Amino acid sequence: MGWNVVEAAVALWSGAAANSVALLAFGLDSLIELFAGFVLAWRLGRQWKQGEEETAERRALKLVGFSFFVLAGYIASQSLATLLRWVAEPRPSPVGIALVVVSALVMTVLFWWKRGIARRLGSRSLRAEAMQSLVCDLQDLTLLVGLGANALWGWWWADPLAALALLPLIIKEGWEGIYESAK
Repeated sequence: MGWNVVEAAVALWSGAAANSVALLAFGLDSLIELFAGFVLAWRLGRQWKQGEEETAERRALKLVGFSFFVLAGYIASQSLATLLRWVAEPRPSPVGIALVVVSALVMTVLFWWKRGIARRLGSRSLRAEAMQSLVCDLQDLTLLVGLGANALWGWWWADPLAALALLPLIIKEGWEGIYESAK
């Protein structure tokens, strides 16, 4: 969760400075991951009476799934506004590019670590939260393409397109969280 605080702060700051929808979405995703981490800490850190644990597991899954939909809505609306030039064009962000490279490394390690713990505990909500780390990792690579194209060739439109490219995966993960919570 500590990494997500740093990542969110740097991404939101650099995204606002560069008018980058992709970096702002990245920062918001970090906040959502932080929220999911708090939900998981609450879920895993309590002693549960018989029958309450499954209810808490479903509630945690639903909250994590819902967070993906919130992010998808933001990305879709902000990317469209950027592509239609209702907001300023994104500028290159060297700080954002450096953050994304470091984040790709950190998120890969976190994904495998969380996934192993989720398997050992048999926790579907922790598995869903681990998937958020993977989504963040995939987002890193997609974001790097968009930020890189803007920095190298001035293709400002690559920034919102990179953000839009993430929507199918984000929506899929949101549905999986919601679906798993209904089981």
